[in-house]
Amino acid sequence: MKGSIAVMDEISWLTVSDVAQRLGVPVSRVHQLRRERQLVGVRDDGELRIPADFLDGTAIVKHLPGVLTLLRDGGFSDEEAVRWLFTAEESLPGTPIQALRDNRGTEVKRRAQASAL
Repeated sequence: MKGSIAVMDEISWLTVSDVAQRLGVPVSRVHQLRRERQLVGVRDDGELRIPADFLDGTAIVKHLPGVLTLLRDGGFSDEEAVRWLFTAEESLPGTPIQALRDNRGTEVKRRAQASAL
């Protein structure tokens, strides 16, 4: 993505239409999920993009909405939340998004709370 740090360039991105197709819902539902903080995305050349790793098959990754809420409550913008989720964390083996995908939501929520302070 233009003007972004390297971590953003390494993310596989989906359009809103792609997300809707994978979830089996209308595009309007994806926008609603964003408003409800179930998903976040980043604009690139005016088009909203959502990280592919936010989806696990045909569902949103377990615990992701809760982590996004914690980060938002801590003052993180959508882009900052995405960067945080995809940046390796010393106290985790890998990135927070990978830990969520590995069903280690409690650990990630603790780190999100600490990061948001």
